[in-house]
Amino acid sequence: CISPYIMSYCITHDSWRWGYGNVSVIQIVIAVLLFASLPIWKTKISLNEDSQSVEPVELNVFQALKIRGVSSMLLAFFFYCSIEMTTMLWSTTYLVSVRSVSPEIAAGFASLFYIGMTFGRFVSGLLTVKFSDKNLIRGGFALLFVGVLMVALPVETNAVALAGLVVIGLGCAPVYPSIIHSTPENFGRVNSQAIVGIQMASAYTGSALTPLVFGFLSKIFGIKIFPAALFVLAIAAVFMSERLNKLVKK
Repeated sequence: CISPYIMSYCITHDSWRWGYGNVSVIQIVIAVLLFASLPIWKTKISLNEDSQSVEPVELNVFQALKIRGVSSMLLAFFFYCSIEMTTMLWSTTYLVSVRSVSPEIAAGFASLFYIGMTFGRFVSGLLTVKFSDKNLIRGGFALLFVGVLMVALPVETNAVALAGLVVIGLGCAPVYPSIIHSTPENFGRVNSQAIVGIQMASAYTGSALTPLVFGFLSKIFGIKIFPAALFVLAIAAVFMSERLNKLVKK
């Protein structure tokens, strides 16, 4: 999440080569830490093997879609991931072209979207002790709407729009992990493994397809539609999420 910030800083203060070098060092350190922690993961897996009393079933897409609420969940996931990736890829262009923000500042604040999302996921992980997945998702979408409104407000200062990107990141934070975490509760443990795999396919489809579609639309209507597009996607995601809650209500 800090890679875009590192690159924008290095480009404006020195050279892009330093950006690649710094990111490479960080990735090497992470890789070393992961390899060093492998014995811990093996121990954890061995301790949990006896608790896996439920045998997961294999489902294809058509079988999964017959389960009550799965289609709504997949669409909610599709629209959410569309918001996340569209914001990542197009926010800088919007800030520069519409808000007349300098490319350096726009790139820096676009990276803060990632940082806001990472920090938000850390906080939301702590909040799982007191709040359900359903309420974390609702709270995330509420923050997301606030962030989109801040980006869209026609005020002279750009500070509000820049801060709005951070708020959008915070709002996005709990949605993805909470949808995944709620899968066993919503659809049963025996189905959860197969359904999570289908969720990933839905997520990748939204992440890959929607920014491309937005690019075509922005050529027709202009990049100024960026906040409106995020708002429409958020409405669709919330609608499908709440529809899922009604369908799996116990």
